[in-house]
Amino acid sequence: MDTEVTGTARSGRRPRAIIVMGVAGSGKTTVAALLAGRLGATFAEGDDFHSRENVAKMAAGHPLDDEDRRPWLRAIRDWLAEELEEGRTAVVPCSALRREYRDLLRTAGRAGEVRFVHLTGSYELLRERIQGRAGHFMKPTMLDSQLATLEPLRDDEPGIAVDVTPRPAEIVDEIERRL
Repeated sequence: MDTEVTGTARSGRRPRAIIVMGVAGSGKTTVAALLAGRLGATFAEGDDFHSRENVAKMAAGHPLDDEDRRPWLRAIRDWLAEELEEGRTAVVPCSALRREYRDLLRTAGRAGEVRFVHLTGSYELLRERIQGRAGHFMKPTMLDSQLATLEPLRDDEPGIAVDVTPRPAEIVDEIERRL
């Protein structure tokens, strides 16, 4: 797995783990990479934490189940915990579709250290984006499965929801203002 280290956060605040979440086509990777750059944070691609078996399953058009997802989520959590322990802010895109997945990811740090950015958009926009991707293992038919699984952030969860209709730089501007 490749991670890009850009140094410690420039904000002067204590390190944070920021998980950019949402369904396929929401722009998680693009937004997370831009956000990490702006914050001077460490970035890792969430999909790189998947096992070969998970990637093969998704490439064949089969959605993952909870048993498939748990080792993937634990690997992301462990990476985030290491980054926080080293005093670095870290940003990772991860679908984090269900509350129980986010509860697991939140165990990477202490209260207030792990935050979620839920990228939201219309079904039409998300489907169009997925169809426009070449060479990605996520198939457009799997969007329905992800939307059925999605449990939006609740009021008691540390995070924000952001619409993905604007350009990525504008989305990151809003995230920075609201985080």
